[in-house]
Amino acid sequence: MPPAGQFIDGAFRPSTSAATLDVVDPCHETVLAQVPDGTAADVEVAVAAARKAQPAWGGLTPKERSQILLQIADRVAEHHDLLVNLESANTGKPFEVSRDDVASTIDTFRFFAGAARATTSQAAGNYAADHLSVIVREPLGVIGVVTPWNYPLLMAAWKIAPILAAGNSLVLKPSEITPLTTCKFAELVADLLPAGVLNVVTGTGPVVGAALAGHPGVDMIALTGSVNSGKAVARAAAESLKRVHLELGGKAPVVIFEDADLPAAASSIRAAGYWNSGQECGAGCRVLVHESVADAFVEHLVKEVSSFTVGEPGAGDDVEIGPLVSRPHFDRVRGYLDRAKDAGIRAAVGGSALDGPGFFIAPTVLVGLDSDAEAAREEIFGPVVTVETFSDEDEAVTRANATAYGLSASVFTENAKRSHDVAGKLDAGTVWVNSHLVLATEAPWGGFKGSGYGRDLSIYALDDYSRTKHVMHNHGR
Repeated sequence: MPPAGQFIDGAFRPSTSAATLDVVDPCHETVLAQVPDGTAADVEVAVAAARKAQPAWGGLTPKERSQILLQIADRVAEHHDLLVNLESANTGKPFEVSRDDVASTIDTFRFFAGAARATTSQAAGNYAADHLSVIVREPLGVIGVVTPWNYPLLMAAWKIAPILAAGNSLVLKPSEITPLTTCKFAELVADLLPAGVLNVVTGTGPVVGAALAGHPGVDMIALTGSVNSGKAVARAAAESLKRVHLELGGKAPVVIFEDADLPAAASSIRAAGYWNSGQECGAGCRVLVHESVADAFVEHLVKEVSSFTVGEPGAGDDVEIGPLVSRPHFDRVRGYLDRAKDAGIRAAVGGSALDGPGFFIAPTVLVGLDSDAEAAREEIFGPVVTVETFSDEDEAVTRANATAYGLSASVFTENAKRSHDVAGKLDAGTVWVNSHLVLATEAPWGGFKGSGYGRDLSIYALDDYSRTKHVMHNHGR
């Protein structure tokens, strides 16, 4: 377990409040640990430390920051098993998922270590007579970060790596439900970073998150979380006109045409719809399949979903579906299933909670839905995939886009022209063709519409966490 306290100015320190928050094991519903229930005063101290540390950190050369990011990646790799075990204990994730999270965390720091040394910008030149224009990329300053409970370590890495690479310091609030690997990460890298560059304050969104979003000493607030959390952060940030970076929810449509490879599509949804027990903002959770092949596709999908092994991480490496993260979220997902059943929607497989301790929901496929059904419209965020049918391409595109979200989508077809055309019409930040939920650190991740704005991963993240300055020199003689 990480040390108790708030990680501020390079060390764990007592919180300004004696109040604590329970961290619960979702497999057994027992308390794993307690963390401080942080206050606005904790945020004040952390922001002051970050502001003090940022100028020297931002003044390092890209090479110097890059070398430290590589050391961080190596340190995470050295403690791979520890972090995997801690992540699975806190979230209930199968070890397969936690291993992927830690590996991706390592890759994220290594990528941004390289990207920090290879930034590009408009070429210097005489764009006005006798005046040389030079474009400079500068750090923003202090970034406030709020991360979610579904990928606590990895989403922290997605923020920390580019923020540090661009020369900023930060104050990060992890989810109070799953804070352990973020706090452990801070402990592991404390000797690699100058004191104050990275600060972690545990607590709740309405207190710690709100204090970060409204703090005049924070230059940007970056959040991965729910739409409601994003709206609250944006409102608070508006008072000081600070920048906002939001990666919010999704309800990814998966459009399957009559010429698609149906077994391959079902196999892809087996992974993309249920990875991390469906607690994934890019999950392929809303299938729209052509009516002529709907029955055949559902048969393939049910076969795939029926093969899942559900259980706690310690039950073995064959476990692919773990519990949901908390009692409130479990009750929320179960509520969607109960209301769908009451509305006459059929579960082709699953459809209910599992007996025993822990927050387990059976992997579920709901069929016979209309596009206006609650389960088809709202982000359930559990191991639930819905299947609707369509009759022609225009209808498929219209219905796929008829959602408040715009994070991701996919198209399954063997027609190359159709795949290009339909992908261009789908209103989502990432569109896959004949796959879903395949990510690369080199490619940007982020959405449109209610899914927010700003980009994680890729060189575009470095642009988000820096500012552009134009310096013009009069060299006329």
